[in-house]
Amino acid sequence: MNERSVFHLIAEVTKKEGLPCLLIGGYAVNYYKVSRQTGDVDFLITRKDFDKISSVLRKAGYKEMIVQDNFAQFESTRISLQDVDFMFVDEDTLDKILKDSQKIKLVKKDFLVPSLNHLIALKLHAIKGSPKLRLIKDLPDIINLIRVNKIAFEKREFKELCLKYGTEEIYNRILEALK
Repeated sequence: MNERSVFHLIAEVTKKEGLPCLLIGGYAVNYYKVSRQTGDVDFLITRKDFDKISSVLRKAGYKEMIVQDNFAQFESTRISLQDVDFMFVDEDTLDKILKDSQKIKLVKKDFLVPSLNHLIALKLHAIKGSPKLRLIKDLPDIINLIRVNKIAFEKREFKELCLKYGTEEIYNRILEALK
């Protein structure tokens, strides 16, 4: 396949196969007006649907680096294609996130990004699951998303979001950073 970018590749395979897929990570953060550099492209998808995409990625010049129960990482063997990561969720979770998602255009292709609250919940969950790996990257994203989008972090609803998907410690770090 001679795709111009990973966005073209993913948009075409998900459309052809009818696969729901959300753009997450740095590109989703950028959508919410927080400028952040990112070296890869991240997607949220079910494991079952991912299995339909992986062969297309290999044909396009991707090498499987890590495939686990809830995560897969592909490295491009071509300089023209960015590396791509996939986070797996169950169908119910994906459906809930899709309901509130926002439609965006990248490279003239349609993509969906999670709502701001769902994006923050995903980042909280990532920190909770791997604090040593994710805290340094995801906590600044959360703090900047709150600041730029004027989220009422002092309200009970935000605390409940943090405690449901993160921890009390993460919530307290957020509060401390926003003082």
